[in-house]
Amino acid sequence: MFSDIFIRRPILATVCSLVIILAGAIAIPTLPIARYPELAPPSVTVTAFYTGANAQSVESAVTTPLEQVINGVENMLYITSSSTNSGLATITVTFAVGTDGDLAAVNVQNRVNQALGRMPTDVRTNGITVTKNTAGFLGALGFYSDENKYDSLFISNYLDRYVRDALKRVPGVGNVIIFGERKYAMRLWLDPEKLAARSLTAGDVTNALREQNVQVAAGSVGDSPASADQLFQLSVRAGGRLNDVSQFENIVVKAGGSGALVRVKDIGRVELGAENYSSRLRFAGLEASGIGIQLLPSANALQVFDGVQVEMAKLEKNFPPGMHWKLAFDNVIVVRESITEVLYTLLEAIGLVVLVMFLFLQNWRSTIIPAITIPVSLIGTFAFVKLFGFSI
Repeated sequence: MFSDIFIRRPILATVCSLVIILAGAIAIPTLPIARYPELAPPSVTVTAFYTGANAQSVESAVTTPLEQVINGVENMLYITSSSTNSGLATITVTFAVGTDGDLAAVNVQNRVNQALGRMPTDVRTNGITVTKNTAGFLGALGFYSDENKYDSLFISNYLDRYVRDALKRVPGVGNVIIFGERKYAMRLWLDPEKLAARSLTAGDVTNALREQNVQVAAGSVGDSPASADQLFQLSVRAGGRLNDVSQFENIVVKAGGSGALVRVKDIGRVELGAENYSSRLRFAGLEASGIGIQLLPSANALQVFDGVQVEMAKLEKNFPPGMHWKLAFDNVIVVRESITEVLYTLLEAIGLVVLVMFLFLQNWRSTIIPAITIPVSLIGTFAFVKLFGFSI
């Protein structure tokens, strides 16, 4: 029998056991630890933002054209989409189980590129993002200030500039989403009566803004070819885009025949505010912003969460005075508790197995030999868990 080989050769049996243990021990640290096993099919999310548009406009100008080109991408199962009154278009493409997530994202990105020419200028300017990540959040962080020292607009922009990119660099992080996000923007409030009195429309103001708020390359002075006595070459730096309220107020919308100029300040007002006020977030009763962490597929949830906390400890040192952060919710608790319960269950099972063997053999020395095979079997199993692509 096959078992006789190991019974008659104890050294060979010992070596094989050590090899199995080593293979399992090496595989354990590399195994992904997730809240749920990877049973759901992979998905890719496409996000676009159409500034100032309502849900119907977003649907017709952005969502539908994107759906038309994405539909039928290789290995696609189904596609879902949503359009909101805040100008956000979200399309989720679900693929067949076993499809490579990276390849799926590339295929979707190629389809999106085909539709860029049909997108409104604002959408192309804002950019269309294609991401692959797990559904749900690993955890969420809340950011606030003492006695509302900083409003949500300031906190949101601070997170966008200094925190989001740092957290995205943590290994295993798939996406970082800012809850209650409010980016700084110059807001133009137009008076319909003043527009009508001057025979103007909102489109005229938009066109004037596009024409006069541009970044141009002004060239240089003294560049080649030039005369032999030309000794200096100077780059010309133009003013570029407008950056304060007074500059926007003085944008010329219309010029009259007598030389009279109609400026933005004559038909409305300008203020520095948030790009979007569609959402509002509070944390412990204070104005706040939040960050949600999403995992990459096959990422180790415990390692990612620890990495996020280490990174936040570094970033916290540079926070503005009075600004703080706290953990809003943590799904890693489920993972830790599950692992703890599994360990307790294994210990109880091992104890029961050893007890049953002792009751039958009635000898501790005889019980030790089969008991040694238990850790060999358990640890060695993780090598096959790694081989077949499972997660803990």
